[in-house]
Amino acid sequence: MPSWAEATAITPVDSHTYSAFLHSDWCIGKVPHGGFVTGCFLRVVETHYSTTLAAQKQPHTITLHLEFLRRTEEGPATFKVKDVKLGRQTSVVHVTMSQDGRDEVVGYITNSNIHTEAGLSFDTKYALHPPLPPVDVHKLRDGNDENWVYSPVSHSEFRKASTKVKWYFPKAGHPHNSVVDEYLCFSDGSRFTNSSIGYVSDCFPQIIESYVSKNQGGTHWYPTLLLNLDIKKSLPEEGVEWLFARVRAKRIKNGRFDLEVIIMDDSGDVVALSHHVCLVLSATRNLAKRSTANSGKL
Repeated sequence: MPSWAEATAITPVDSHTYSAFLHSDWCIGKVPHGGFVTGCFLRVVETHYSTTLAAQKQPHTITLHLEFLRRTEEGPATFKVKDVKLGRQTSVVHVTMSQDGRDEVVGYITNSNIHTEAGLSFDTKYALHPPLPPVDVHKLRDGNDENWVYSPVSHSEFRKASTKVKWYFPKAGHPHNSVVDEYLCFSDGSRFTNSSIGYVSDCFPQIIESYVSKNQGGTHWYPTLLLNLDIKKSLPEEGVEWLFARVRAKRIKNGRFDLEVIIMDDSGDVVALSHHVCLVLSATRNLAKRSTANSGKL
């Protein structure tokens, strides 16, 4: 089973084209996990700015906007990069991911150099409300923390990509049905790096399942229509073992819902903010054979 670094490995084809392989282990059902795909985009951009755009000296992605046009699938994928705007402080590229000639995911990504950023700064005194229970991350993995407990992934045979991390939830429960609080670490001992922030932003128990009763149908699939990232800080090059995420849904209606994701490090510093728009579909839509008559269908 490939690690995060192995699964998101990128191969340059030419100065503006890159290839990757979307592994079945990183799928939800038959569809590659949206956060995993986001990580591949981040790795493509990371590679592009370390090679073709190395002169820009802007190694850090600070914003990302992805539109998931079509259902992706296990197998090879091609990424085409267009340099949209190259500037002194920030630069923007447009990236298209295609499989078998279909454009499936498109995105605009902005890069800068977080280490050399300068300008007005103010402490807003931001804090989570409601506040979190205390945590000792050194005790989490061994299950010895007083306030947080390990929780296995539900429907793990369908949600293979979600088993790549271990979730730890408040022993007293989440603040509300519409909120999930979680500490995460990679199951294989890997460490979270800048490219895995996209995966963390899309890796959590499904909030809708706190509302849906067992008699309201079988397993659901929650495909992402769009995913935004606002990255506030760069993780250390060696990565970090733990990240925290608070996930909140504000409106769930007619099979469409939003998600706000706040990602923090184990010191409570904000690492990234993310917003999603998602659908609620039957899992059979995920597993169905792709229609050749209308390749635009999810």
